Amino acid sequence: MTRERQIYKVTLVGTAGNVALLTFKFIAGVMGHSSAMIADAVHSLSDFVTDLVVLVFVNISAKPQDTSHDYGHGKFETIATFLIGLALVAAATGIIVSGATKLADWLGGTALEAPGWIALWAALLSIAIKELLYQYTVRQGRQLDSQVMIANAWHHRSDALSSIGTAVGIGGAIWLGQRWTVLDPLASIIVGGMLVRVAWELLKSSIGDLTEQSLPAETEQEIIQIIQSFPDVQEPHNLRTRHIGNRIAIEAHVRMDGQLPLQTVHERATTIERKLKDRFGSATHVTLHMEPIKRHEFTN
Repeated sequence: MTRERQIYKVTLVGTAGNVALLTFKFIAGVMGHSSAMIADAVHSLSDFVTDLVVLVFVNISAKPQDTSHDYGHGKFETIATFLIGLALVAAATGIIVSGATKLADWLGGTALEAPGWIALWAALLSIAIKELLYQYTVRQGRQLDSQVMIANAWHHRSDALSSIGTAVGIGGAIWLGQRWTVLDPLASIIVGGMLVRVAWELLKSSIGDLTEQSLPAETEQEIIQIIQSFPDVQEPHNLRTRHIGNRIAIEAHVRMDGQLPLQTVHERATTIERKLKDRFGSATHVTLHMEPIKRHEFTN
């Protein structure tokens, strides 16, 4: 099964779970008179939307390089991650505003209706299902080295975490009596805050990739060490790195004895490139610029 088809398979499993959950949550939120559960249902709806984003953009990012995209279409996967982050921000904003409005009404003396048991059961069911979807999706995402799948997995985990807050708020409002019905909208505000944090991490990562942010310093140091592992190569410099979707690009200048035959220099560059691809993936884009050193300057 191709990488693209595996991503589709995993995403469709999550989509089926999200459709079932968001339907049940909306019904439970309305019947159980719970703003926290309705907020949780909105979160599941945003999960469903992001699943659709993944399905569309993974198909595009899987396309090979062509005349209009010399480095392939991997950036479309990063764009999908960015859109998932934006969807989380939108969902979080709506949840926080809704919860704050109910909280303001309560502070103004308006009695809030206590949520029903169906809302609590929906929250508990959501915790179990979404955590299972998170574990499944993140494991597959790491195996396939898919940034967008891992981002989508965290969307599942954030929904599970939000359902925990929802369950606490609904349960407290049910068990502690009318005076504590405010726990329901308070839980929805906390859920919104958790979503904002997750969204920020996704946006920060995708913006870094879209703006050609370099790989971490420790990764660049490892690249230098791999190049320097060959005794006939000296002074790797002008190292440039970046992400292209789930692939990385490496460009570097290296120096070799200027008296060596061109064939020997070419073979060494090929060997270095192969070793870098063995470490960082066969799809890694490697460009090496070989510079000559005068023989009396060369040291082993």
